Amino acid sequence: MYLLEEKIYFWLLLVIPVLVVLYSGVVFWKKRAQRKFADKSLLSRLTPNKSVFKPTLKFIVICLALAFLTMGLVNPKIGTKLETVKREGVDVVFAIDVSKSMLAEDIAPNRIEKAKQLVTQIINGLASDRVGIIAYAASAFPQLPITTDYGSAKMFLQSMNTDMLSSQGTAINEAIELATTFFDDEEQTNRVLFIISDGEDHEGNVEDLAEEAAEQGIKIYTIGVGSAKGGPIPIKRNGIVQSYKKDSQGETVITRLNPTILQQIAEKANGTYLDGKNTKAVTDTVSEILQGMDKTEFEAKQVADFKDQFQWFLAAGLLLLFLDIFLLERKTSWVKKLNLFNEQEQK
Repeated sequence: MYLLEEKIYFWLLLVIPVLVVLYSGVVFWKKRAQRKFADKSLLSRLTPNKSVFKPTLKFIVICLALAFLTMGLVNPKIGTKLETVKREGVDVVFAIDVSKSMLAEDIAPNRIEKAKQLVTQIINGLASDRVGIIAYAASAFPQLPITTDYGSAKMFLQSMNTDMLSSQGTAINEAIELATTFFDDEEQTNRVLFIISDGEDHEGNVEDLAEEAAEQGIKIYTIGVGSAKGGPIPIKRNGIVQSYKKDSQGETVITRLNPTILQQIAEKANGTYLDGKNTKAVTDTVSEILQGMDKTEFEAKQVADFKDQFQWFLAAGLLLLFLDIFLLERKTSWVKKLNLFNEQEQK
């Protein structure tokens, strides 16, 4: 396994294509100027020791040196050992509503982005707990199985959007059913399910499923995103609002937060309903909830002992610069002897 420590330095590689364009322009200009000065045969007699290939070779060496030095700044690391470590924690699954009503902007920036912000901040506050992610609208599907890799969790989280599912609705019941399959029965860890939704247009007998989940030792906490006042559902193209969703009578649909169903679900599953307006208040409450739970020991495999590899790229880059300065800058005859590009020695 490898790790790129400073990915931002990859932007320096954009200098190379810029240099290629500039170099090509200079070569074209020089050839055009030389043709105006003298014909090809006369020019070759005036500059008998001039190498056609050497400037190109120098340019290639400099570009390669820049590429290697950039990789040195990025500092690739290679994981040399896979360890099995003991960790104590709680299994936490996030079920996130991705129905179209989550596009409403009655809570900034909109409901779906607010939900992702909340989950991201909760994950940032975790220590050794395992996390999983479920997306649901009219149906539910696993976005990320239970894992200790918080980086992957946040990456998958950011890719979630309301276009993930073509069928619309709010099947909280399917999300709860799917969540029960996420937990490992053998390890008997403490199990927590966070449902993040506006609670609107829910389907199925959710309360009975919440009770069944509680019987399996799953506590369900619900987080409501949205407002009682509500707002329209924007239809955007390239980030610009084109119109708003309308009902069959042509009236603009106003979607509102429905905390009642979310409160009922939490109550049936020994959990609590949280208002998602204040991110800090939610994350502080969740942190207290999880810290107050008994931690279960479990095994997790992780790559340990990453070793820096920047020195190899740095050495290669410096070697190429040395080659350019101390060899290619001199009047060397060995390049010409290679007879690349059919260069001919002048008599």
